Amino acid sequence: MRILHVLDHSLPLHSGYTFRTAAILREQHVQGYETLQLTTPRQNGGDATEEDADSLRFHRTPLAPGGLDALPGGRYLREMAATARRLDDLLTQWRPDVVHAHSPVLNALPALRVARRHGIPLVYEVRALWEDAAVDHGTTREGSLRYRASRALESWVLRRADHVTTICEGLRREIVARGVPAGRVTMIPNAVDPREFTFGVPADAALRAKLGLAGKRVIGFAGSFYGYEGLDLLVDAFATLARKRAGLALLLVGGGPQDEALRVQAAARGLADRVIFTGRIPHSDVQRYYELVDVLAYPRRSMRLTELVTPLKPLEAMAQGRMFVASDVGGHRELVRDGETGFLFKAGDADALATTIAKVLDDEASWPHIARAGRRFIEDERTWSASVRRYRDVYGAVATGVRVPGVGLVAGATAGTATSAADVPLRHRAHPRRRRDADGHARHSRHPRLHRRSGCAGDALAHGRDHAPPGPRRRGPARRRPGRHRHAAALHHRPRRRPPAAFQRGRHAVARRQWRDLQLSRSRARAH
Repeated sequence: MRILHVLDHSLPLHSGYTFRTAAILREQHVQGYETLQLTTPRQNGGDATEEDADSLRFHRTPLAPGGLDALPGGRYLREMAATARRLDDLLTQWRPDVVHAHSPVLNALPALRVARRHGIPLVYEVRALWEDAAVDHGTTREGSLRYRASRALESWVLRRADHVTTICEGLRREIVARGVPAGRVTMIPNAVDPREFTFGVPADAALRAKLGLAGKRVIGFAGSFYGYEGLDLLVDAFATLARKRAGLALLLVGGGPQDEALRVQAAARGLADRVIFTGRIPHSDVQRYYELVDVLAYPRRSMRLTELVTPLKPLEAMAQGRMFVASDVGGHRELVRDGETGFLFKAGDADALATTIAKVLDDEASWPHIARAGRRFIEDERTWSASVRRYRDVYGAVATGVRVPGVGLVAGATAGTATSAADVPLRHRAHPRRRRDADGHARHSRHPRLHRRSGCAGDALAHGRDHAPPGPRRRGPARRRPGRHRHAAALHHRPRRRPPAAFQRGRHAVARRQWRDLQLSRSRARAH
């Protein structure tokens, strides 16, 4: 089976996003899939149209200079247009069985449009919600106009994708709450390859000496220095511990937007010589730095992003049998069994973090048991082989599904067998207030009366009929009512009905035309 992946960015850039992507692609190749990878202009790859990174080939989307960047959202529009053109070319040349777009929604919008044009099903993978990520990066605030617009776009695509995959239970619940049927959402959880993380390996003595950590207990963090990671809390907690424990050091591996602020904070606390910053390192060397750490710390702050999304870092720690403490945000609670595979503390509380770290350091006798439990959890439940295997049912369902008028894509149906409501499971039938075109595409109207008499297939299916209503109902002579014209009954004529307020506004030109057509058809029916 051929899968075309549409990605925000990829290797050689380093992030949890790119590492998940690389792991999925490698495992799909092992499982027999053919894949082609396209990144959007946000990769910043210059004019190159292809690039090899870590034995994987990625197709790039160059972005020519344009004049829309000064307008609000202009840059996004240009990026989506460029992605659509590039994707259209690749679909024509390669003709995959499934288009698989990955977060953010800026990838899914052009992918949905182009995939529909080519008649190819779309799977959309939500790794994080765009509006929540923007809040963390400081480009907007929760509840702002941009936030609400981003949320609306995300929900619009989620309801129209043929299937939605996501990385954790928190995001799955959020997607279902937005109106996507639970049967059309599949969780493909984050995982690790245990073969990449050796268990119980002693630390590299030369690297320990080079960093000045010989003979010291080490608390550590490895990853990107974003605000939501709460690393400022870790520095505060370390300052509390350092006053009582002379042989303690803090090792921060990585870099990011908070790098400089953390260095200033450590210096202000008088800890410049006890907090070691390594800068960014090659991903292949991460294991060596993990081995230097006695207790890893993941002090994520509580916000929508961290409550919904699960990180990779605790899984990597468990794969190596490392001790770690993590804040009790939803993403961590989904992964960590407190006291069994790791330790949780109250999010946002530096004192609670310091207390939990001290407790773990003082209970070294329990480390072997916890290390084995964490490794066993990874091997039993969180390997990439097991996670990627879940795509098989998703791809198979959308690739063999048939679009039924008024219903959309029906998984597992075959051509010629699903043509009416009797052939379609109840969960696939159209909503009574939703119209659909011949491709099963939802078209909403705000007025339910319009659907009851408009003869739309979606309405017929929603009410359990295998055919559309014959048309407007015939009415008998109009009854005389107060305020009506005295000759109305004799002429079989009713005064024109006033459209609902929503139709009178200029935003609903199509709906207004539908209303006028409905009134005309009623008048003709009464005339006969």
